[in-house]
Amino acid sequence: MRRIPGICVAFFLALAVPLPLAAQQPVPAPVTPPLKDAHEEFLATADEVLKEVSELLALPVRAPLKKSLRSRDDIRAYLVKQFQEEKNEAKRYADQKVLEKFGLIPKDFPLDEFLIELLTEQVAGLYDPKGKEFFIADWLPLAEQRMVMAHELVHALQDQHFDVKPWLDAAKPDDDAQLARGSVLEGSALAAMFDHALRAQKLSVRDLPDLRPMIQRQMLNDLERSPQLARAPEHIRDSLLFPYLAGTAFTQAFLRARGGWADFTEVFKNPPVTSQQILHPELYLQGVRPEPVALPATERILPRDWKKLDENIAGEFGLHAALKQFLGEERASRLSPSWAGDRYAIYEHQKSKELLLLFRLRLADEAAAARFFGHYSEALELKYKERLRLFRRPNFFSFDSEEGGVFLRCLGEECFIAEGTTRRVYDQFERALGWPAAPRPAPAKSQTKVAATSLANVKVALAPLSGDRPVAQLQ
Repeated sequence: MRRIPGICVAFFLALAVPLPLAAQQPVPAPVTPPLKDAHEEFLATADEVLKEVSELLALPVRAPLKKSLRSRDDIRAYLVKQFQEEKNEAKRYADQKVLEKFGLIPKDFPLDEFLIELLTEQVAGLYDPKGKEFFIADWLPLAEQRMVMAHELVHALQDQHFDVKPWLDAAKPDDDAQLARGSVLEGSALAAMFDHALRAQKLSVRDLPDLRPMIQRQMLNDLERSPQLARAPEHIRDSLLFPYLAGTAFTQAFLRARGGWADFTEVFKNPPVTSQQILHPELYLQGVRPEPVALPATERILPRDWKKLDENIAGEFGLHAALKQFLGEERASRLSPSWAGDRYAIYEHQKSKELLLLFRLRLADEAAAARFFGHYSEALELKYKERLRLFRRPNFFSFDSEEGGVFLRCLGEECFIAEGTTRRVYDQFERALGWPAAPRPAPAKSQTKVAATSLANVKVALAPLSGDRPVAQLQ
């Protein structure tokens, strides 16, 4: 539902390969320097690539940059250290519970441990904004090192000019806005890496068709060589890849609409605020932003035993994830672009550890809300294995599950979902929203009449035995 928690790393995968256009030219085999000269060769190459990337981006080098080669053990130690330093137990616990409640990861999935192993497997280069240091995996051939250098040195130069960590953190606590900014960083670095590789052909990403299909193919091929990535839950994989795929397409669209890399500074001064603006760059370029969405006040509704773990925004990316998990990519891709704003909150009962999820969503129009209702009600049925007392009306759907009552209602352009509560509490949420009462199942009059008649017959049948004694004494 959100960007996977943890540090922002250069998730290289196997992208450091010649592009198809570049590969048409014969590439000489790299000359491996003697071991004693490997570090000197690395430093000289890094300085050369830094100069080239600086000219490409029109971002002058403002300060010396620390550079080093690291072993796989060194990289793992760095990742573990960063996780520990940035550890916020409450936030990580909330992230875990949000992903579980939306059905995006299995319950009790070891998220932190898995991410460390996954990133250790995949990361081939990093720029550390705290230490102002750039380092690369020492097992990469020099030809591939140049590609990784181009990517990481974009981060270094952007940091020198825009102070990227505070810039990224400025989006907090909005997870969707932070995902959008992270996509700017990773997408621009990947696009610049391609431009750097295409210099000899005097081409740039502005001259190429949409890069996403090519990147996706390469990443799918990488699954065969990446056991940890292949084992990742689909949403974790999508969350890690989104900044590279969507971010590169966003960068490509911006560069085409403007004069080139010199104008990209505009994005740092006026960053995108949603994943929707990343997915649809024309909305960013037109200045289209969603209106805020508010959840019902719960202070007078929920008992004190319920603690709010987090309140945040899913965005179009998060909505797509929730739909894709149960309905598949094709339907999710058709429905999620109608996102026009949302807000969700997750609560936990302090004794039972039960979870309550509230999700209010605004769609593009009433027709989009009606379509969403039909598809999301199906997703909810697929999400919960046990469903009792299903009740369905044109704009209201509810049932009881092993995790509590599940409710979905759409009214006008908005939909409201509550998972893990009772009908009485749900009705109070709707009143807090100012919505009219939702439909209710009709009382079972015939069953009540039959039950009353049956009881009367029992009393008559018992009368000869009871004498003057009340019937209750015979029970």
